Parts: sequence; C-alpha cells; structure tokens
Amino acid sequence: MTPATRPSDQAPELRAAARHVGRRRFLTVTGAAAALAFTVDLPTAGVAGAAELDARQLSDDPFTLGVASGDPLPGSVLLWTRLAPAPHQADGGLPARRVAVQWEVAADENFRRVLRRGTVTAHPEFNHAVHVEVRGLRENRVHHYRFKAGTWISRTGRTRTAPGRGSRVSALTLGLVSCQRYDQGHYTAYRHLAQDDVDIVFHLGDYLYEYAVDSSGGARSYPTGTVPDLYDHEMVTLEDYRLRYGLYKSDPDLAAAHAAHPFVVTWDDHETENNYADDVSENNDPVEQFLIRRAAAYRAYWENMPLRSPQLPDGPDLRLYRRLHWGRLAQFDVLDTRQYRSDQAYGDGWQYPGPESEDPARTLTGDTQERWLLDGWRRSRALWNVVPQQVTFSQRHNTTALPSKVSMDSWDGCPASRERVLAGAESSGIENLMVLTGDVHVHYAFDIKRDFTDQNSRTMGTEVVTTSISSGGNGSAKPSNWATSMAANPHMRFYNGLRGYATVELGRDLARIDFKTVPHVTTPGAPLTTAASFVTEVGDQGLKPA
Repeated sequence: MTPATRPSDQAPELRAAARHVGRRRFLTVTGAAAALAFTVDLPTAGVAGAAELDARQLSDDPFTLGVASGDPLPGSVLLWTRLAPAPHQADGGLPARRVAVQWEVAADENFRRVLRRGTVTAHPEFNHAVHVEVRGLRENRVHHYRFKAGTWISRTGRTRTAPGRGSRVSALTLGLVSCQRYDQGHYTAYRHLAQDDVDIVFHLGDYLYEYAVDSSGGARSYPTGTVPDLYDHEMVTLEDYRLRYGLYKSDPDLAAAHAAHPFVVTWDDHETENNYADDVSENNDPVEQFLIRRAAAYRAYWENMPLRSPQLPDGPDLRLYRRLHWGRLAQFDVLDTRQYRSDQAYGDGWQYPGPESEDPARTLTGDTQERWLLDGWRRSRALWNVVPQQVTFSQRHNTTALPSKVSMDSWDGCPASRERVLAGAESSGIENLMVLTGDVHVHYAFDIKRDFTDQNSRTMGTEVVTTSISSGGNGSAKPSNWATSMAANPHMRFYNGLRGYATVELGRDLARIDFKTVPHVTTPGAPLTTAASFVTEVGDQGLKPA
C-alpha cells in the first residue's frame, strides 16, 4: 500500500470517530455500537426501531446475493441470505425498514416434504442480512432450503446436518478453498466445486480483499464501466465493506458453491486489512482509529457469512474460533490466527529468525485460544483432529543454505507458539492431526514433524495447504522457486502454483487428499484437473502418493 492510499488519508471520519473513543478497547456493547454508529451513521435506536416494509412492495428480486448455509450441528443447520435488490448500492436498494422473510427446510429439493418453516426479520441495521438457526432436524441428513420475501422466492440451497457426537461415521469429504481476489481472476474453481461431491466446504480466509477494483474488474477484463466506480478505492468504512461483499457475492460461481454445500468459514487478514496483527494495522495507524475500521470489517463479515449467533461481533471483537464435530470421526478446531496474534517480527516479510521472532512470549493464537485448543485436544475422542486455520504451520525455508529466511507472518514467525501447540498435541495423545491452511496462493502438502530441524523426528500429522481460487492470477504448476523450495524443505511433499481447490476424504483407515487445479483464471471456463493425490494412514502419519 502506498502512502497515498493509506486509510488515514482516505477516511477522515475514522479519525473523527476515534477522538470520541477514549479507551484502547470498546469495552461494552453500548460503547461499541455508539462508536460504530458515529462512524458510519448507523441508527442507534436498536434493531426494533425501524418501521416495517411490506415485502409485497418489492418490485425487484431481493435475492441477488444468493443463499448459504454453515456450521452444521447434529439436527441443526444455519441458513443465510441478504436482501439486496440493488447490491451495488450502499443500502442494497432497500429503505431503512424491516422486512419479513419466510424460510423453509425440506427433505427433498421439490419441497414436497417440508420439515421446518418460519419467518425471520431482515433488519436494516444489519444490512438486511438474516441468519436462521434451524433446529429439530434429523442428524446426518441432506436437506434443502429456500427463502421467500413478498412474491420473490430464492434459489434452492442444499445443506446437511452433522451426525451425533457419539455416532460411528465411516467417511466425510471436505472441500478446501481460500483467497478469492475478485480483480485477479474468475471464480472458475467454484463452479467445479459446486458440482463436486463434498459434504462441507472450509473457507480458510481472504474471502474478499480491501484493494480497489476498477471498472473493468481488473484481470477479468470486463468492458469498461461494468463494475461501478464506487469500488475503485480501498475499503475502510462499514459501507465500503458491505458494498464489497455485494460485489463478490454477486459472482454466479461463488453463489453456486454456497448453494451446493454448507460452508465453515474463518477469516485471514484481507477481510479487514493486509497483514494486520491484533490492533496493529499495516501502516501503524493509531490504535483507536484502526479498531473502528476493524469493528466495521468484523460487522460486515458477520452480516455476510453463514455464522451462528455466538459469532455476533461486539464492536471490534468477534470470537470466530469454535469447535465442530462429525460423530467420532472428526473434531474440527477452527482457529483465528489474526485477531489475537503478536505483531510480525522484524517488520514482517521474509526475514532471518532471531531473538525477536523467537521470543517465547510471541503467539499466533493468543493465550486464551491456545488453552482452548489444547484443552479440546485433551478431551477429544475423535479419530481425526483437524485444525482449519489461516497461515502456513509447517516450517518453510526459502533457501537450502542455513540460516534461511522464513515468513514472519506465518507460524515460522512465532516458533514458540508452534512448539507449544505441538507439545500440547503430543501430551494429549492425539495420533491423527491434520492442519488445513490457505493464505499463500499455492498448493502445499507437508508432513508435520515434531522437530523440523530433525527429519528423523516423529511425524505428528499432515498439513494440507490449498491454493487460491483467483488471487495471484493464473499462476504456474512449478513456480520459479519450486526446485529450491522442495530441496530446502524435505517435509514438503508437494508444491503447485496453479489456482483451484483441494478435497480431503477422511476415513476410518486413512485420509485421501486431492489437489485440484485450473490452468487459467483470467479467462473463464477452464477445465479442472487433479494435479496430485496423497494418502495418510490412521496411526501412521505421513503423506504417501495415492
């Protein structure tokens, strides 16, 4: 980011709002709401304050952003939509009035056997987003759902409930995605994923990017003027973030993937700002100012993701880390390595490790989340313990010479934090550890070593890093550093720099990982190829070609 585009230069309203926030944190819901309302001119009377709009008055389709579901539980699903007849307008094309939205869940896609139905209110204070937590469904079943507002009916979505905690489940297939910068390519991989046979999709961060999108959509090369000019600046305010979700979610391939599968989401940095760390912004803006921006970003994230009520933000804070189960087959500990982390050592980037990065007090997760993770492992009865998170967990050297530089934004930049996690996994006795990662716009497959400096040390588990959907443009199967990276990191079993996604099939005897790629994203319609496949066996961790 250049000095000319710093948020402090773009948004003087943030500085003005920050002067009204006298403390480092927003310590109460009231204070958070007041500060955010001051910043973005939100109504402060509360969600019950808006008058109601008769949905029959809606003259245009309000379901332009599609439907989604997420965080499946035994007998329960979370359904999402957001009303936006005009998604490229700040208000979505709706007045600041409440709208009643009906929903249905059925056993069949034709809705002949409706199992649950109800009505929910879309509030203007939440940009007319709705989150419906449907309970009382049968466990481990596929369900179909839809919404209705006035005479308009949404597309049909497909979701599923989780099996009961004690259920003996034989298999589960995951889709892994990350990093979908709109202006760097088409979402072709999502079109393929929508047709793939997966049970759940894990989105591992960078759902959207804060950077400007020009009127031709960047590398998408639309005719000039296709993308409205209001996207041609970095997003910093709540209105900015809401609009950007409107742009991204209007993509038909992304909408198709959301409609086809339930998503479990976690963020990385770009949903707020590049490489921020806790309350430290990329450009070291005043803390109070950045926290107002973070509050806006977190609120828009919750509004636009299929998240349950415990994830409702409190000002600039949102507890995104959470635990899901799939019978006794798998426990998923979804991490947040951005909100509580230490600032990147040595000014960020690739640097030589030293006393600053190796400080034992440094953390990627924060103390509370770390204890939560390790306590969860100690109580786990699952066969597979899976950790969906953001940045590369395994050691990565960029040269065969030692010492080698490492990424200060990844777990390499906080080795003491990684050591505590590995020690906790070891002491808890879990045998089948799998870490799921995004961020780096390439496919990697790693053996997780107990001691990365000793390749003869125990293999604790595997790390599956999925490439980007579009970020980075077309990429290449063997990037320029491919040979060096493979030689410098013997525990790296695979490296591919094309776009795509990965799938993981967890079974009772082994897990199979398939790395899928498309040859190009700057033009639509690319075919899908499986670039490589690996297995790792229960009780004998380590990646082997399938």
